[in-house]
Amino acid sequence: MSFYAFLGAIEQGVVFAIMALGVYLTFRVLDFPDLSVDGTFPLGAAVSATLIVKGVNPYISVVVATFAGAVAGAITALLNTKLKILHLLAGILTMIALYSINLRIMGQPTIALLGYDTIFTPFENMFGLEKYILTPIIFSIILAIITAILIWFLHTDMGLAMRATGDNPKMVKAQGANTDRMVLFGVATSNALVALSGALVAQSQGSADVNMGIGTIVAGLASVILGEAIIEDRTVLRAIFAVIIGSLLYRFAIAIALSFRIGSFQMSPSDLNLITAILVTIALVFPGIRKKMGIKI
Repeated sequence: MSFYAFLGAIEQGVVFAIMALGVYLTFRVLDFPDLSVDGTFPLGAAVSATLIVKGVNPYISVVVATFAGAVAGAITALLNTKLKILHLLAGILTMIALYSINLRIMGQPTIALLGYDTIFTPFENMFGLEKYILTPIIFSIILAIITAILIWFLHTDMGLAMRATGDNPKMVKAQGANTDRMVLFGVATSNALVALSGALVAQSQGSADVNMGIGTIVAGLASVILGEAIIEDRTVLRAIFAVIIGSLLYRFAIAIALSFRIGSFQMSPSDLNLITAILVTIALVFPGIRKKMGIKI
């Protein structure tokens, strides 16, 4: 693997770790399998790219994109809690609706950001670093801030109530807490993180595409499962770091697989789903093997 590909894998692993943390919130904390992230990821990219093209400050565009993701997540939660639609179906309905909404926002399937200022432009001018070096650094700082806030939040009274809602909603209701409110806040926060990740990806790759969210939920789940296979989630701190490690490992595994070559045979981006399926299978089997061998991490 070249140095350029190495930095690319780190960049992808870090920025998609933000998305994976969102998936962790719903999938593990709330026990709410939310498929709407396939729509909120491109939603964040669409909102951010559209605002930048219209002359809005790129930092403000990221904030608006994050808020848009939160609204979409809240709609999924309301479909589930107020209209009593199954969480899987509620997520699918939001995801389908967001495809059309994203097209409405963008006005076209793709928006290119070449020639426009992004959140990286001031730092490129200030430090004179190449973008492929600067981007992983900025993404790492953003991820560190989000991780610290998330760890703090999950130890607050509200965070504990959210964790309890995922573990035992009947007990939480018996204690007088409003589980619907916990689900609403948790799913909205999750999709806000996913949309934030989408906005950052759009600005780093220089374009937003209406189809860029396909497979987002699979990548997020793969990161969570892969991380948990390596690091046991006995505490919130370990669980969150496991998600980040899982995202990095997932991107490195893909980069290595795509550079794999035997004779004339070589993996291509079209094999991404096959690679993901193999990785998730290994991650699901690995804890059992580790338990039999008595290995503790």
